[in-house]
Amino acid sequence: MNNSINSKKNAARTERLQKRLDSGIMAAEFPHVASIVISMIYTQKGMKESLPRVVNFFPASHAFFRVNCLSKDCVDGGFDFTQVIEGMVGHKKKVVKGQLSCGGNGSCEDNHSTIVYEVVIQYA
Repeated sequence: MNNSINSKKNAARTERLQKRLDSGIMAAEFPHVASIVISMIYTQKGMKESLPRVVNFFPASHAFFRVNCLSKDCVDGGFDFTQVIEGMVGHKKKVVKGQLSCGGNGSCEDNHSTIVYEVVIQYA
């Protein structure tokens, strides 16, 4: 059974890497965006303290806005900001706040990992 979980993790990791490579570069996909900063507070059932986390995207970054779940047992999960960011760029918004839950399998199913986030976009 452990081999099955590892196999699923490896397959998910490979698929995520390929999607990242296929996403293109931010400068080409969003030429009017200078930077994107995603600030998160990560919580999980059973954690004593929340974890702050910041992810930065620049023109040379891949336009892949999925952030991995911090749970080591999470399979094919994470937090997808693609629609949030595409909506912000489409409406020229600079700041959006919200909350997302991890949609992964493994420990996330039972422990319900969530983030409260703020996305800040700086336009060129």
